[in-house]
Amino acid sequence: MRELMRWLGLSALVIVLDQISKLSISSHFAIGYGMAVTDFFNLVLAHNQGAAFSFLNDAGGWQRWLFSAIAVLASVWIVTLLRRHAQQKLFCLALALVLGGALGNLIDRIAYGYVVDFLDFHWDTSHFPAFNVADAAISLGAALLVLDSFKKK
Repeated sequence: MRELMRWLGLSALVIVLDQISKLSISSHFAIGYGMAVTDFFNLVLAHNQGAAFSFLNDAGGWQRWLFSAIAVLASVWIVTLLRRHAQQKLFCLALALVLGGALGNLIDRIAYGYVVDFLDFHWDTSHFPAFNVADAAISLGAALLVLDSFKKK
C-alpha cells in the first residue's frame, strides 16, 4: 500500500505542476498570443477540444465527453495496475506519469471544455502541435512503458 501511495503521489505532483503552469499561462496570455523564448521554442496559449495533435478538435463538442470517459476508464485501469505491480519501479513510474497527465487534461476538459496547451516547439516555419505538461508526462510515460517492455521479466 505504501508503494501505491508513492506512485499516486507522483501522479498528484504531475497534476499540480500541470494545473499551475496552465493557470499561469492562461492568466498572462490571450488566446493565440505567442512569446518567443528561444529560436525554436515559444510560449503560446491554445485551446484544444480534441485529442493529441488536435485530433477531432472541430468535431462539435461530443469529443469532450468521449475523451473524458476514456481518461476516467484509463485512470481506473492504471490505478489497478499500480496496485498489482507496485514493486516494479520503471513500469509504475511510467504508469504514474501517464495517470497524472491523463487526469491533468481531464480536469481541463471538465472545467473548460478544452485542454490548455502552451508549449510550442518549431523549426523554421514548421511547428510541432502545441502541448502542455500533462501531454509531456503522458509521452514520457509511454516511452518508459516501451523501454520497460524490453526488460527481462
